[in-house]
Amino acid sequence: MDAGNDFQLRLKRWRERCEQQLERVLDSRDRLTQRLHEAMRYSTLGGGKRLRPVLVYCTGEALGADAAALDNAAAAVELIHVYSLVHDDLPAMDDDDLRRGRPTCHKAFDEGTAVLVGDALQALAFEVLAGNDDSHLAPALRLAQLRALAYGIGVYGMAGGQAIDLAAVGSTLDAPSLETMHRRKTGALIEASVRLGALGAGLASGAQFDALARYGAELGLAFQIHDDVLDVAGDAAQLGKLTGADAARGKPTYPSLHGLEAAQALALHHRDQALAALTPLGERATTLRQLAHYVVDRNN
Repeated sequence: MDAGNDFQLRLKRWRERCEQQLERVLDSRDRLTQRLHEAMRYSTLGGGKRLRPVLVYCTGEALGADAAALDNAAAAVELIHVYSLVHDDLPAMDDDDLRRGRPTCHKAFDEGTAVLVGDALQALAFEVLAGNDDSHLAPALRLAQLRALAYGIGVYGMAGGQAIDLAAVGSTLDAPSLETMHRRKTGALIEASVRLGALGAGLASGAQFDALARYGAELGLAFQIHDDVLDVAGDAAQLGKLTGADAARGKPTYPSLHGLEAAQALALHHRDQALAALTPLGERATTLRQLAHYVVDRNN
């Protein structure tokens, strides 16, 4: 079996494992909140790349972790990601009608339900990550995971990046500000995913932990730059959402600031920075290296 096929099989395996965990944590028989749970499942189980949970699994695997020790973190980070998408799609944010090839949550249900879906998914993520069985992970490591996830989605992470993004609509950001926005808005949760995987393997500090964190940070920026590129040059049918939305809203992006070709080159540059960060891990990081190439080669 060649390396490409092996990588695709690994992706498939981790995605399927993540789907099983999401199905488990989203199972509910509470009739009083049936519509809310239906909307949570609609938004979460409607497909997606599952990149963030895959990063949790692949990072942990590179460090010798058992997959069972990574399940809660993988599910939690995807719940957070879905909550962010549901809220991003709302009229007060990006006002999108299409996500993953079908109506967004507020279109399929209603705006109030979509707000509650995001709130409930965020709460559920921390409940899942906190866990009710510490047999797989020492309490100190579980606490470190909770902190890493909270930091990744707070003012200095995802929410802060979104705030910069909203404030910048119709204006021009300079290159350092645009990079800061992207590192927070998207990159911080991707970096947090890598940190969660390392912590799930029992690694909380040291040169390898720092190397993995750098990998996550650079990969996160490469991912968002490539997303900017796809919004200009991608195919809407493959993306599952409309293209050209950033330009239509007057949002600052890498192609709008640097031009399309330069933006593509910058995505590759930050991918290479991510790859370089993995040097201390040697051959154990093969799948993480393949993921870095996947991030800037994907068409959706």
